[in-house]
Amino acid sequence: MKKLSNVKVLTVCAMTLAMAVILGFLKIPVTPLIEIRFGSIPLAISASLFGPAIGAVLGAASDILGFIAKPTGTFFPGFTISAACSGLLFGLILYSPKVKVTPVRIIIAEIVHTVVIGIFFNSFNLSLLMHKGFGVVVAQRLVKEIVMCPINCIIMIAILIPVHQFATKMLKEA
Repeated sequence: MKKLSNVKVLTVCAMTLAMAVILGFLKIPVTPLIEIRFGSIPLAISASLFGPAIGAVLGAASDILGFIAKPTGTFFPGFTISAACSGLLFGLILYSPKVKVTPVRIIIAEIVHTVVIGIFFNSFNLSLLMHKGFGVVVAQRLVKEIVMCPINCIIMIAILIPVHQFATKMLKEA
């Protein structure tokens, strides 16, 4: 968290947080249980640049700020925990000061994110919120998560690698 005392780091975190909140509004609803979202991309950028702790904080902040800016239904802290875990997970897998972000690491991160957060955490949250059985919710969401995983991998590879390279050079010049 000491990294946040650097103005450039704080600026990048603020920009990615703003992007995560804005992309959180852009969703494609398929059913009441299934939505296609892209808010995890800026979160992965921050977590890959600054580590799991900052990724977790930005994940939680993006969920809370997104709810404050545009409330949809009641606030449910389970999704805030899921968002924090997303940032933590991306940071644990993608962050390394010495090793570049590679397509293989991005694919691993996205697969783990899909299984842990998308299939289990978010399905559990939805089952609690909608008073449906966990198995029913997982069954309904499984196809969406399986279909979106390769799409998210392609998007993440296309965006994360060049942005990470640019931001790393910019932050080293600080």
